[in-house]
Amino acid sequence: MVSVADMLLTLRRHWRHYLTEAAGLAVFVAVSGGAAVVFHHPVSAVARALGPQWVQRIGLGVVMGALVAALSYSPWGRRSGAHLNPAVTLGFWQLGHVQTVDALWYGLAQFSGALAASAAMARLLGPWFGHSLIHYNTTRPLAGPHGWAVALVAETVISALLMLALLVALHSARLKKWAGALVGALLAVFIVVEAPLSGMSLNPARTLGTAVAAGQAPALWLYFVGPLVGMWGTAWGYGRYRRHRYPAARPPQYPEPDPG
Repeated sequence: MVSVADMLLTLRRHWRHYLTEAAGLAVFVAVSGGAAVVFHHPVSAVARALGPQWVQRIGLGVVMGALVAALSYSPWGRRSGAHLNPAVTLGFWQLGHVQTVDALWYGLAQFSGALAASAAMARLLGPWFGHSLIHYNTTRPLAGPHGWAVALVAETVISALLMLALLVALHSARLKKWAGALVGALLAVFIVVEAPLSGMSLNPARTLGTAVAAGQAPALWLYFVGPLVGMWGTAWGYGRYRRHRYPAARPPQYPEPDPG
């Protein structure tokens, strides 16, 4: 059971890590919102030059994938481990890498960063951000009676794939240094391929922030359930697999927060 004293003590010790997570997610939300306007708004010269929406999504995917990779390898990312997503934090908590108190503070920081950045972008970009093709960069399921089910399955699957790829990379001496780039590349692919099905969230904090900025939260629950279940379930299953396959193996070193 986590006490208030535990929370306050850990905050004093690790506040830099939590601030880094809040700032990192704020940067991600701000850049994704600005990029959505650049690549999708009808008055944007970039959007007109690229043409069809699937081509526009390629441009958006490249930008966001590169951003995630850059954040992962940056001093900021190395300080906190660059989770930048409550679902990723939950997965690492399941594996025993993150203590419960730290996981709670990480989650609070991530949601705070996403909420603040979404509100700021809504104020700064005004009507461009609220255009129907951008809609505050919210994630929404397909229209129709079964749109929510398609979005839920899609979010769960891409979340599980992302966590699996991350864990495989982190368990490989050859691939570990490429983990950030791999996550960025997968994110880019998901934006191009999966976004039409659910809006491509992967991140409950990002979805909540944009929903609050828009004043609408269509099927918000599925953008929590899908990523959280997908990443937690994958971490649980992969942990069991590793313990069964390599019972004497040394526990892997996950992205470690900088203790300084």
